[in-house]
Amino acid sequence: MTQQFDMRTFGLIGFPLSHSFSKKFFSEKFEKERIADCSYELFPIENANEIEGLIAKNPSLCGLNITIPHKVNVIPFLNEIDDAAKEIGAVNCISIDQNHDKPKLKGYNTDAYGFSESLKPLLKKHHQKALIFGDGGAAKAVKYVLNKLQIPYLVVVRNPAPNAILYSAITEEILNEYMMLINTTPLGMSPNLNSYPPIPYQFLTAQHLAYDLVYNPEETEFLKRAKNQGAKIKNGLEMLFLQAERSWYIWNT
Repeated sequence: MTQQFDMRTFGLIGFPLSHSFSKKFFSEKFEKERIADCSYELFPIENANEIEGLIAKNPSLCGLNITIPHKVNVIPFLNEIDDAAKEIGAVNCISIDQNHDKPKLKGYNTDAYGFSESLKPLLKKHHQKALIFGDGGAAKAVKYVLNKLQIPYLVVVRNPAPNAILYSAITEEILNEYMMLINTTPLGMSPNLNSYPPIPYQFLTAQHLAYDLVYNPEETEFLKRAKNQGAKIKNGLEMLFLQAERSWYIWNT
């Protein structure tokens, strides 16, 4: 067997891939933990159907992380999908078994694990209900976790949609009832630092928990405004670390 095939390659697919937490995380992990013969690469692909050609060209590829816009449209190219990813309807981690005539691909969702494990230590008795800002791919994993934790939620969106309310409908009464606020939108993400979910922040209290899936910057305008009212705040960085470690666990079991 040649050296090339002793090497294990992992990577990230998405488009575009201008900056990547994953590459930095895994490159530093391999160096710090002296994990030899492993590399982590970026694979910017515009269409999910390019995954087959990508794997054919890279016989040492053992696992992939998936980011926007492929978390849903990669699913038809998988041989198997785990229960959580199936229920969420999105995949952000794939294990690749190349020891077959045709590679076997299994999809997972590690966002749910990362969100759940970073949220649970923060929960208090009064955190009975949640508001979810946004209803895109990231919200799917959040809903899955809240369902598992038996926490009812309301989805809040900009434009009228079924099973959701508008930001303009959020009142003091709603905020008194819904003590958890979870931002799944890119509002406040670098470089749009001044944007934030348009809610009446003056009604937040020390009882509220504001969780932002955004991690760059570490303190978004949403979190700043919540903190100014005394609320407990949390950004998405720990969730990201947890889901990355979960990917590594999946690829090695």
